[in-house]
Amino acid sequence: MSEPDGGIDPQLGLSAAQVEQRIAAGKINSIPDSPSRTVGQILRANIFTRFNALMGTLLAIVLACRAYKDALFGGVIVANAVIGIIQELRAKRTLDRLAVLSAPRAFVVRDGQVAEHPLGELVLDDVIDLRPGMQIPADADVIAAERLEVDESLLTGESDPIIKEVGDELFSGSFVVAGGGRGRVSKVGAEAYAARLAEEAKRFTLARSELRASMEQIITWVTWALIPTGAVLFWSQIASNHRSLRTALVSATGGVVAMVPEGLILLTSVAFAVGVIRLARRRTLVQELPAIETLARVDIVCLDKTGTITEGAMEVAGIRVLDGDEPSVRAALAALAWSDHNPNATQQALQDHLPQPDQPWKIDGSIPFSSARKWSATSFEGHGSFVFGAPEMVLDDAEWQRLRPQVEEAARAGRRVLLLASSQEPLEGESRPHPLTPTALVFLEDRIRPDAPETLAYFAQEGVTLKVISGDNPTTVAAVAARAGLADADNALDARELPPIDDVAALGRSVDAATVFGRVNPHQKRAMVGALQERGHVVAMTGDGVNDVLALKDADVGIAMASGSEATRAVAQLVLLDSNFSGLPQVVLEGRQVINNLQRVASLFLTKTTYALLIAVFTGITTITYPFLPRHLTLVGTMVIGIPSFFLALAPNHERVQGNFLRSVALVSIPSGLIAATATMVGYLIARSLEDVSVTQERTTAVLVLAGVSLLVVIRTARPFVLWKGLLVAAMGAGLFLAIVTPLGRRYFELTLPPAALLWISLGLVAASAWLLVLAAFVTRRIRWGA
Repeated sequence: MSEPDGGIDPQLGLSAAQVEQRIAAGKINSIPDSPSRTVGQILRANIFTRFNALMGTLLAIVLACRAYKDALFGGVIVANAVIGIIQELRAKRTLDRLAVLSAPRAFVVRDGQVAEHPLGELVLDDVIDLRPGMQIPADADVIAAERLEVDESLLTGESDPIIKEVGDELFSGSFVVAGGGRGRVSKVGAEAYAARLAEEAKRFTLARSELRASMEQIITWVTWALIPTGAVLFWSQIASNHRSLRTALVSATGGVVAMVPEGLILLTSVAFAVGVIRLARRRTLVQELPAIETLARVDIVCLDKTGTITEGAMEVAGIRVLDGDEPSVRAALAALAWSDHNPNATQQALQDHLPQPDQPWKIDGSIPFSSARKWSATSFEGHGSFVFGAPEMVLDDAEWQRLRPQVEEAARAGRRVLLLASSQEPLEGESRPHPLTPTALVFLEDRIRPDAPETLAYFAQEGVTLKVISGDNPTTVAAVAARAGLADADNALDARELPPIDDVAALGRSVDAATVFGRVNPHQKRAMVGALQERGHVVAMTGDGVNDVLALKDADVGIAMASGSEATRAVAQLVLLDSNFSGLPQVVLEGRQVINNLQRVASLFLTKTTYALLIAVFTGITTITYPFLPRHLTLVGTMVIGIPSFFLALAPNHERVQGNFLRSVALVSIPSGLIAATATMVGYLIARSLEDVSVTQERTTAVLVLAGVSLLVVIRTARPFVLWKGLLVAAMGAGLFLAIVTPLGRRYFELTLPPAALLWISLGLVAASAWLLVLAAFVTRRIRWGA
């Protein structure tokens, strides 16, 4: 073991008194809070919304008028908030369970004794005992080392283990992969490298969502429309037959409530929540509901090589014998691989490839690997000496030049090449034995995740551009990406050649043009994501390390692996609980189902908003009696819009998302609402003009026409028609029929069948509306194609 460089004794560590002094001075390893939202923030975000304020005001008016039967729409307010709160709290609980460092306790040397301590009990200058597999809990300086190798890929993105010697720095969040040693804690808590990166991502941001923005826009429009419309309607109902204030207020409120697409807001939450539950069964945690939708709209996915395309481990790609026979060479490599109880990544790859010898070779000398010489040597009793390492460092110049073409060819293919050389001379000091005979070349490569090729192919097929961003050498990254099946993988760029991060336009052009990027630092990753967004792209970012945190936070959708760092899991919108990249296609399919189905059913709800607005305006201007009781609108809204929309919103639909949500919905709902309102008011006015027709029959006529036209809109929305959709429409029609013809239905809803002549007129208006809806569909298709 290397000697310490002075200061704290690695064998003794701090004394109890020294620990107490540092605790009193506040030099303790307090862990920064994660950037996830608090319970209070979640409650406020879901309760204090514009929709809840609008519907809550209308509910208060109805309750003040003691019209309790017409206050059922208040349940939508509660249901909408509860769904959002439960989902986000569930995600927070799951995240909090994950948000524990992989090495929650550290081995600390105090008063000459090694003991386990929670990470929060570490103090400045503590001596930590470094063992293979442990995560380094705080920044530290190496004060003793024995073949110590550290994996810093979670911090830097570079997958190759780094040899650490006395005096070198250790960063919190990195892992010991081989050897051992001791380190003196140099920085604690928020001052640590990993914590500083996480701190920059600490502000919680919601995923961007066109659906959410569209819903907010709809609520804004409806709010501005209903204020003057409600006032006019209220005045007209007082002026109409001198009705009482209470009756006019309830009637006007009922007309205004019909204008609010309250079921659409609720159904959006339900559709997202069902998608979240489906994904949870597939081990994907959705931390924000809109993230499902956003991923379905993504056109660029930025992938981190380590942990996403590769497993983060090496495997033997081949062994090329240069001297001797293959069994002897394999036996020597097996002896080297299995000679260390704490194998490094290379030895582990050889162990996976070669079985353990039945009779272990006896070691009579060894020279450990070091980053300076880039080779190690072992002497076995009766078998001679073997040197294993970088060919250019093991061989003399003449031998190296002879093998160089083979080595460089393999390097261009993304492989790491190591040389096994043999000698019959014993080891002396730390020098290579002479002469050395090149015995074999060993080719190592990153182990590709089994699911990576299929997943990459899926995204390519769906028109999503993939970009691989890594801290490794760009040639190596490009070769790995090509092995995984990434198209245009040879279009690689060294990130050190990219334009400055403050030149967003130039950076965006460069990032858009290339496919693979190597030697990328964390701040460059973040700038690259922003530059792509500035060029109009919807960007998803995958990652598992602290070096990915900033880019994950700024991406439209951040996707983290559960096996990665706590910081990445906290800022990501999606967490793959099995760290399985193949889960992403299912998230895309769920997003498509949500968007496409909500686009369909939104046309139903906004058709209702349109006809309610037009009927209210017409009634207010003409000062005639409003044609509906609030319960009439509840009947039509539930049977023809609410219930069918629920089933249609959850139906399978994996078509690609196309077009703008609001534009697509408006092209259907505005013409449909105009036709429904016109047909309804024509029927109502005809009924009012006839003699011997009661007020109840006039209203029933309006209900019949409105329900019939609305049912036609449902039929149009449900296409393509299958058996269950036909049964759904038939069931809704039957429900309306029973409400109108049965004594119980007529009594509760205050409906009376009009005379036969008026029934035929109503049927004719519905038939005419059917033709107008077909014509409107033809025109809107032409408009959409023209756009």
